[in-house]
Amino acid sequence: MHKVIFDTDPGVDDAMALLFLHNHPEIDLIGITTVFGNAAIETTTRNALFLKREWGISAPVARGEGKTYNPMRNPIDWPVMIHGHDGLGNIDVPETIDLPVDPRTAPRFIIETVRANPGEVTLIAVGRMSNLAYALKEDPGIAGLVKQVIIMGGAFDVPGNITPAAEANIHGDPEAADVVMGAPWKVVVVGLDVTMKTVMTRRRLAELTAQNGRHLKLLSDISQFYIDFYGQHVKDEGMVVHDSCACIYLVAPDLFTTRSGAIRVVAGGIADGQTIQKPDARSFPPGNWDGLPSQHACIGIDAEKVMALLDETLVR
Repeated sequence: MHKVIFDTDPGVDDAMALLFLHNHPEIDLIGITTVFGNAAIETTTRNALFLKREWGISAPVARGEGKTYNPMRNPIDWPVMIHGHDGLGNIDVPETIDLPVDPRTAPRFIIETVRANPGEVTLIAVGRMSNLAYALKEDPGIAGLVKQVIIMGGAFDVPGNITPAAEANIHGDPEAADVVMGAPWKVVVVGLDVTMKTVMTRRRLAELTAQNGRHLKLLSDISQFYIDFYGQHVKDEGMVVHDSCACIYLVAPDLFTTRSGAIRVVAGGIADGQTIQKPDARSFPPGNWDGLPSQHACIGIDAEKVMALLDETLVR
């Protein structure tokens, strides 16, 4: 059984990934920590509580601090054209949810949960890396106690999606991402190199909803606005399932091809937020990647099998 803390900024594709984690029989979702990104921290936390209530998820929700690792960096405008003004596709999520938030901050929740379960917890982070970086800053020792970190973010051999150089999750807090990539724990980066090959079509989502209307009706409603946006960017009428890919890596890593090597994140300038890997198979003169741990960047994916596993799990 995989114990997971899901660090998320719900977010439409976050919602799909959350339902995958909740439904998969080999995953024990032991915590949800929220971060800003697809919306402000108040909205993403409200959305996490809403999904927890609607889908009967038992995991506690801990709120992130809502600030970048570098306090001088201001968040960009929220992507309302992608996720809607409520962060969940403009479905009129209630302003308040009658569930409590965990009293701990997200970084403190991560620290205490990892220390209570040494060597057992996987962190799956699908938003900014701020909570993970703050947790490391407060307690660097947790790096040796985390089983692995799986990130949805970055772009290595393909262009970014918010600038030609950068993917949005990394671009939103590149200093935090650089800290996370350079920490002495195992990191797997599931980025645009692979996620852009995975599309849930509107038609397929409707078919799945017909099989399990109880949970998937809400997910389908949430997803329509997102599909309208992605219709401009993908061949079929559908949505790219970025965040679900990171969750699927946890239970089916054999469906992905990875490349090992130290990873740095550019902070500042025209390439702000760019992820750059120094592959272990290549030799370079001394530089800024030296002495850092070798991490794993996903560069290949069996998209058909990934989508089949997603379909199967969502309808459970």
